[in-house]
Amino acid sequence: MSEKTIEQIRPDLFRVEIPLPRNPLKATNSYIIKSAQRNLIIDTGMNREECSSVMQKALAELSIDLKKTDIFVTHLHADHVGLVEELSTRDTLVYFNQPDADILNQKGLWEFVNLVASKHGFPAGQVEKAIDSHPGQRYSPVNPVDFKMVSDGDEIEYGDYKLQCIATPGHTGGHTCLYEPNLKYFFSGDHILNDITPNISTWQDDCNPLGDYFKSLDRVSTMSVDLVLPGHRRLINDCRIRIDQLKEHHAQRLEEVLDILKRKSPRSAFEVASLMTWDLTADSWDDFPLMQKWFATGEALAHICFLEAEGKVKRGMSGQTIVFYRKMIDKSSKK
Repeated sequence: MSEKTIEQIRPDLFRVEIPLPRNPLKATNSYIIKSAQRNLIIDTGMNREECSSVMQKALAELSIDLKKTDIFVTHLHADHVGLVEELSTRDTLVYFNQPDADILNQKGLWEFVNLVASKHGFPAGQVEKAIDSHPGQRYSPVNPVDFKMVSDGDEIEYGDYKLQCIATPGHTGGHTCLYEPNLKYFFSGDHILNDITPNISTWQDDCNPLGDYFKSLDRVSTMSVDLVLPGHRRLINDCRIRIDQLKEHHAQRLEEVLDILKRKSPRSAFEVASLMTWDLTADSWDDFPLMQKWFATGEALAHICFLEAEGKVKRGMSGQTIVFYRKMIDKSSKK
């Protein structure tokens, strides 16, 4: 196995790049802590052969006995939780958070998502295709998982690593990171990423994930962190600078959405997404891959919901579709 696939960060702590074929994320960072008593895997990669093969080779190279290994999953997305069934034995503890577990093990989840996506303007003929090709549908664990639930502030210990669970909702409702206070290491999952920005999206009407995300970023910015070990791409040496960059990125996104709704409204979340700028090579929105349209629309909706919570946007109905208006401030009321 190449040196690039396994990187030793410090004694008994390794990063394994689990490939994500034909995915813009390229790879998931899985972290492995070795210990004489029990080992810990942090995030796993998708439930697909390409991921499993690299993970199994890495475990063999590091002499990891799965019968003496537990798993911590930062959040519900398939590129982080997908292989837990394969890697688990009857003695494995799979640490997870309750909000994400409720969604992952929920029956009828994709039927609900189908309904909501259609209400927000996603073309009916494309919703089913998007769901059928969605990685969460295709590469998550097949059966419900018996998780060991953890909450904010809980501690787990493996070898010399004493890890605190830090709830960071935003990227998902229950996203949870791990913090090692002695080393000042922060295993960030998809909460803080380098090179790319975490996707903050929603297909629900009764939540404000971007608002939650800002609060979670603010919380982490007060912590003493020397090294961020993210779920994708490069390690991060200056946590606060990266947090400021992420907050500025979303501030610009919010202004863009307001400008779109100012120019012409009402618009559905799908229509707003089609007018936003995206870091993707395509001549037009019509040329976007279907899954990229899906993720873009979910992200647009998250920003709209934040603006709605701020009182800057309001919603209405156009037939069966939910549409949004930019709310004009009544200056006379401020006298």
